Amino acid sequence: MSTVELFARGRLADLDDATRARLLDRAPTDDPQLAESVAALMSDVRARGDEALLEMAERFDGVRLDSVEIPREAWDGAVADLDPTVKAGLERAAANIRTFHEAQMPAEVTLDVEPGVRITRAWAPLGRVGVYAPGGRAAYPSSVLMGVVPARAAGVGDVVVCSPPGPDGAPPKAVLAACAIGGADRLFALGGAGAVAALAYGTRTVPRVDAIVGPGNRWVTEAKRQVAGEVVIDSPAGPSEVLVLADSDADPRLVALEMMAQAEHDPDAACVIVTTSPELAAAAEAALGAELETAPRREICTAALRASGAILLAADTGQAIDFVNAYAPEHLSVMTADAASDARRVTTAGTTFVGPAASVAFGDYMTGANHVLPTAGRARSFSGLSTLNYLRSFTIQEIDTEGASGMADDVATLADAEGLPAHAAAARARKGTP
Repeated sequence: MSTVELFARGRLADLDDATRARLLDRAPTDDPQLAESVAALMSDVRARGDEALLEMAERFDGVRLDSVEIPREAWDGAVADLDPTVKAGLERAAANIRTFHEAQMPAEVTLDVEPGVRITRAWAPLGRVGVYAPGGRAAYPSSVLMGVVPARAAGVGDVVVCSPPGPDGAPPKAVLAACAIGGADRLFALGGAGAVAALAYGTRTVPRVDAIVGPGNRWVTEAKRQVAGEVVIDSPAGPSEVLVLADSDADPRLVALEMMAQAEHDPDAACVIVTTSPELAAAAEAALGAELETAPRREICTAALRASGAILLAADTGQAIDFVNAYAPEHLSVMTADAASDARRVTTAGTTFVGPAASVAFGDYMTGANHVLPTAGRARSFSGLSTLNYLRSFTIQEIDTEGASGMADDVATLADAEGLPAHAAAARARKGTP
């Protein structure tokens, strides 16, 4: 009998259709009641502003607030009170995030597409962005840095953070300190759909933003989905995920630890091992059972593994990689003999960690890559949070007399074909022909 309760185990080729579908289709099912509830909350914030936000804080967070904004002196006090080793870690993480995201700034592209026609694609930072930092089971100062520092690297004018209040009416002190270290401009003790509504629509106290980024629970994700036509959002983010691709060369305990590190986030986290080695599969499951015995967050880990955990055996590396590309994990850990080459064969992961030394935990906190990533298979379509999320591009078109004359007849012909005579006349006028 297995020491670990898992949603699925066994050979990939033997998975029934329902099990395979459940593994690959991890997006939450449409919940009309959730959508309706979120819409009602957001409509209330849009109509009543700060008054609605204060009522929501009392209703959902159990705190009475005099104001939703956390003053700057509270941030500074949080930095002063912070454990020096934690402060040093946050500062180091912020520096690495800044370095990597500044390097992502795109260059202008200018091209003469034909004589007399010059096109430029230029970039400009957004004026104001909102960063959501989740609360709930833990404090996430790292998520503050992942949202705020890239915005600063992109040159955003104002960076506003929202994070749920704790029992004292403010987000955890580590979150306050991260706002100061990362360079945020304002911080609001707001969580859930109300925070998203306040950022998207603005209130007397909370300024309206141009983009909303950051992970959150299903209420936050649904709220972001509903305002996507009002502001830019990043990819929909759900519960954390990891897929470990391993072969007989892998260390079973390291494989198990990667599973545990994501499972401890949330009972809905998805954790999967895909391997070509039956021996590794058995050893990794035994190691996973041993880690569970002493895990401080054992109940959460156990629930996650039971709901979405799997250990799957592939016939060969090709079959394994095909499954990984279909699964499209948020985090991919590659622990194979040819890890660098195998990693490049996967094109749908949110982020990939190559080799046994590359724990996902390093990326969660310190490498400088962003940890706000697409989940639930959305990595097939979406990218992780990056500097580009804080920029908008636009084109500049320079057309001289030679270029206009050369295009006029063809443009007029196409405009006439579409039944747009004024377009045709505007083109012909540049050639001097009626």
